[in-house]
Amino acid sequence: MSDIANHPGGSFYRTENIPQSPPPVSTVGVLGWMRQNLFSSPFNTALTLLTLYLLYLVVPPLFQWAFIDSLLEGESNKDCRGIAGACWVLVPKRFGQYIYGFYPEPERWRVNLTFILFCLNLLPVLSDRVPGRTFAALFLVFGFPVVAFVLLHGAFGLEVVPTHKWGGLTLTLVFASVAILFSLPIGILLALGRRSEMPVIRTICIAFIELWRAVPLITVLFMASFVLPLFTPEGVNANELLRALIGFIMFASAYMAEVVRGGLQALPKGQTEAAQALGLNYWKSMQLIILPQALKIVIPGIVNTFIALFKDTALVSIIGLFDLLLVARSAVTDPKWLGLEHESYIFAAVIYFVFCFSMSRYSLWLERKLDTGHRT
Repeated sequence: MSDIANHPGGSFYRTENIPQSPPPVSTVGVLGWMRQNLFSSPFNTALTLLTLYLLYLVVPPLFQWAFIDSLLEGESNKDCRGIAGACWVLVPKRFGQYIYGFYPEPERWRVNLTFILFCLNLLPVLSDRVPGRTFAALFLVFGFPVVAFVLLHGAFGLEVVPTHKWGGLTLTLVFASVAILFSLPIGILLALGRRSEMPVIRTICIAFIELWRAVPLITVLFMASFVLPLFTPEGVNANELLRALIGFIMFASAYMAEVVRGGLQALPKGQTEAAQALGLNYWKSMQLIILPQALKIVIPGIVNTFIALFKDTALVSIIGLFDLLLVARSAVTDPKWLGLEHESYIFAAVIYFVFCFSMSRYSLWLERKLDTGHRT
């Protein structure tokens, strides 16, 4: 049956809608994305072409040096003579030191077990698809540090491994994970204290935040390592690693407090008034209404602080702790590996990039997941 009918007046009219035509090919798919983001204007087109040209100048030679003309197997830098590309023989020979530092090789299973347990407990915290988030979060803060210390340091029949033998990626992850786990809750408490109506609490929190933010992290590490022991009682000598960890946590907590305070100030006052109207006390309103919204707003700032903290762990090398960067630096002081500084530092940089980029991607995913219309 035709979808065109005859009007009594002699004209024709359509009784059904015409099927919607597909969008032009140039506006959808890869072509549409390129037209919208790369070639949307003459200026953007020029920038795109310039960027492609610069990539053409940099990427092919770098790929040639790093992979095609490189050497993967050898016993020393003597095997790299005559090689036009990278000489990666250092990395497999020193891989254990990059990861574990000077941790005894027969005991490295304890390091592996520690990080497996950490990842298994971290999964429920990062994803709501895995059950047991509350228990996992409490265990990570209160239980896991004890378990990790027993496994890494040694107790209950395990051989004691002094902390000066910890190093490489292991030490970097210990510093970063402990500082991240403790700086966030402490920072939240400091942010709430700074906004408190009690003058004593507010003054103490402000003084703490401003003091630690006014001191460079290098100074904090020097104070923790060399100056703090001068004020301890005779015979009391706190572990150097523990002193540096405490300095890291306090330093990161001050910055985290300001990030959280920004989220609290971004919320309209009506949210607090609504909580009071529901009969909720201060802590209930913070737990159920205020903090969830404030933390969601400042997710980018929190993750940015975590990434900066992870990279700042490289500063512990100035007090003699063999983190990943110092291991990469010391590896090329061996006469067998002289001249391979580029390969050693590039390998360390790739490790830093993998962890920092992963945190950044998770932050973006979490923002999209929790986005409930705050964007304008």
